[in-house]
Amino acid sequence: MRIPNSTYRIQFSSEFPFKSAEKIVGYLAKLGITELYASPIFKAKSGSTHGYDVVDPTQINPELGGQAAFDQLVSKLQSYQLGWLQDIVPNHMSYDANNLYLMDVLENGSDSDYVQYFDLAWNSPFGSSQEPILAPLLGDFYGSCLENGDIQIQYDQNGLTVNYYSLKIPLKLESYSTFIASNLGKLAKSLGRRHPDFVKLLAVLFVLRSLPSESGGKQRQDQSEFVKGMLWELYESNSEVKAFIDDNIRFFNGEAGNPRSVDLLDKLLSEQFFRLSYWKVGAEEINYRRFFTVNELISVKVEELKVFNETHNFLSQMVEQGKFTGLRIDHIDGLYNPKEYLDRLKEKNPEAYIVAEKILQPGEDIPKNWNIQGTSGYDYLNYLNSVFCDVENEKEFDKIYQMIQERSLDFEQVALEKKHLILDKNLAGDLDNLAALLKDISLKDRYGNDFTINGLKRAIAEVLTQFSIYRTYTTEAGVSESDRTYIQTAIETARENAPFSQKELDFLEKVLLLDYDNSLIQTDKDKWLYFAMRVQQYTGPLMAKGVEDTAFYVYNRLISLNEVGGDPGRFGISAAEFHQFNQYRQQHWHTAMNASSTHDTKRGEDIRARLNVLSEIPDEWQAQLQKWRDLNSEHKVRGKRGHMPSANDEYAFYQTILGAYPFQESEMPGFVDRIEQCAIKSIREAKVHTAWLRPNQPYEEACSNFVKAILNSDRFLTEFLPFQQKIAHYGLFNSLSQTLIKLTSPGIPDIYQGAELWDLSLVDPDNRRPVDFELRASFLDEIQASTDRLSLIQKLLATRQTGQIKQFLITQVLKLRNQYASTFLNGDYLPLEVTGKFKNHIIAFARKDSEKTIVTIAPRFFSHLIQVEQLPIAEIWEDTAISLPGTSWRDAIADIEHNGEAVFVKDILKYCSIALLHD
Repeated sequence: MRIPNSTYRIQFSSEFPFKSAEKIVGYLAKLGITELYASPIFKAKSGSTHGYDVVDPTQINPELGGQAAFDQLVSKLQSYQLGWLQDIVPNHMSYDANNLYLMDVLENGSDSDYVQYFDLAWNSPFGSSQEPILAPLLGDFYGSCLENGDIQIQYDQNGLTVNYYSLKIPLKLESYSTFIASNLGKLAKSLGRRHPDFVKLLAVLFVLRSLPSESGGKQRQDQSEFVKGMLWELYESNSEVKAFIDDNIRFFNGEAGNPRSVDLLDKLLSEQFFRLSYWKVGAEEINYRRFFTVNELISVKVEELKVFNETHNFLSQMVEQGKFTGLRIDHIDGLYNPKEYLDRLKEKNPEAYIVAEKILQPGEDIPKNWNIQGTSGYDYLNYLNSVFCDVENEKEFDKIYQMIQERSLDFEQVALEKKHLILDKNLAGDLDNLAALLKDISLKDRYGNDFTINGLKRAIAEVLTQFSIYRTYTTEAGVSESDRTYIQTAIETARENAPFSQKELDFLEKVLLLDYDNSLIQTDKDKWLYFAMRVQQYTGPLMAKGVEDTAFYVYNRLISLNEVGGDPGRFGISAAEFHQFNQYRQQHWHTAMNASSTHDTKRGEDIRARLNVLSEIPDEWQAQLQKWRDLNSEHKVRGKRGHMPSANDEYAFYQTILGAYPFQESEMPGFVDRIEQCAIKSIREAKVHTAWLRPNQPYEEACSNFVKAILNSDRFLTEFLPFQQKIAHYGLFNSLSQTLIKLTSPGIPDIYQGAELWDLSLVDPDNRRPVDFELRASFLDEIQASTDRLSLIQKLLATRQTGQIKQFLITQVLKLRNQYASTFLNGDYLPLEVTGKFKNHIIAFARKDSEKTIVTIAPRFFSHLIQVEQLPIAEIWEDTAISLPGTSWRDAIADIEHNGEAVFVKDILKYCSIALLHD
């Protein structure tokens, strides 16, 4: 297995295809990267900007350049000895016309060869349904779309399809009979009943009307090919047949604004294996599993061995050929049986480095029986971020936030409320499906026989919202002890909150814990297990949508803590807790990834580094807030429910602007638009005053106007910028420290595209903006051309706003990391003792094996150390000292020597704010 030494995440798209990546391979190698870490590159929905909407996992995305360009990029990477870590999407595919597997299902129904590919009500092992598969992809009510002419049938070589903008779904074969029979007499008169082509058309009609009720597999495929082939041949060769079909198309499509003219089309659509509907219908009547609450992403039944093999064979070929050296699994918690999936994946790709996108809550660990190298790094990200938040000032921030809100706000309560909201508004249909399954199970139990569907639904909802983790991992092997604790805790809390559902909760607990009654036959036990494993697939989406995508936009005490996998209710962590985390990580998961910015983070790493400075200065922050609120009150609008924006949203806007404000004037164009778009996304995600499902236009306009007004106000900017520049100054040194720690902690450091300079990106799609690699390459050339290290550091600190100092740091650390890869990978993690006046301002640790000792020294809490524009170096550290595990050292950053076991920080940090010593 090739273990990466570092990874660099690339977001591929048609704007940045393989050829663009090929141009930066040399740059990445010079930076010190060992692995290109690629967003999904398999064929995706046309125009995809992220690749997660896969339509065909068996071919390279042609919009990125296709197989040839991919192979050329791989060849270039290999010439520089770089590997390729590939992000894969086993859980879902795009609900799209180019998803030929899904289109085959929608055309052929249960007779399709691919019906087992997707997680449909049709193929549920218990309580399967024959209702048409919902297609909740319309922008308005079905009737309105139909009568407005937005829904049309079309005909081409592939047959008849129903079309709604880019959506194109084939009609079932039986519908051709209705279509051809309409107005057939007119064609008979013009062409003649004995005309060979008319006879052929009658033959097609005869075949259609003679279709057996059940004709699956090869037989149905042959019939379909005959009908479509013959019809197209007639259409192409006979002008009158062509005119007949074209006229029928117009006839069925009717006239926009004439409701009666689309009756035939309405009837035709009602007979299909799918049902077109308004996208909001999906929340309540969904009959397929989705990715979270996204209708456009339909889940795959990868637990079926045939489906696993057919969707992973091409991937495994890439691994066998050495083109992929590692795999990153997206949304592993969406899978029915993650352990089984990982075992199959490892068996198929035994030499691949494999990590999973797994969100871990504080105190939670990856199941020890998972055959992977670790997570993709969100757990590390939050520990790293939290150690730069001053835990001593939590009460002061509570007071500030209570003053803003005019009430006390508890994060756990907010999260609970928002999970209930998501269940009620976005996952209602999924909850109904679970309740129906549990109702069926309860009918076999004498104590459950009287349970109503609504009573069971209330019980399930209460328990789902009480899970403190993303999911448990019950399988046919049983319930692990740790999972048993999580389940029982959720049930107990639910009992306290739902006193009238005690019996239902007792029964639900038995089922989730697989506490089988002796009287149950194996089929009933299988049904219990299926229900328990099904529930597990919904706790993750509920946590993600209820907490990360809703509560995180409501609870704004300090938004640097509102990050994927984080807990905003925990106001930072101590240095001791951070060290404990790293020691455990080195012992158990030293090959996991260390992330700081990703495609999913709510804000870039350097925004968080800035905002964490606020945790150090609550009094000054409160004073500034009051000034800004008073100054900008004239830009707020009085609405029916109070001022717009609300105090809470205004508070979040100030933090966002403070964190994202550019270092340089040249970066200002487009900034106001970026903040405005981020603001609208934030308030919609919060679902308090507006929402994606029901936009509140007056409120959104008020927020947009507020953002534009304050950012174009000289009065506000005059008051805002001095404080912002102060925070940016301290945040800059936070950034350097967190970068050094990430690169030297146990785990594999990952750099998100462009983040080798300052990463002031906002939530997606802002973090997918184009990266100026030419600038970064020129910066790196300047760094590597320098022969005087101390003069270079002095220059980079003087021009620190460019971010070149961060790039320099990364280059120097990765150089040492590549030189002593074994020490960083396998060396012990040793926290180091710091003494003196500013001992709490230093994070210091050693990585040590039998060959080498490497020491990281990274300061924090700079606002108590230096004034604005002052550098955190030399004498400001006074008597602060570090006990080192050796006596002779060289700093890989400043390239100078230090001697002694107890070294003063003022001597180590004489020229730069961080140090990386090695013996």
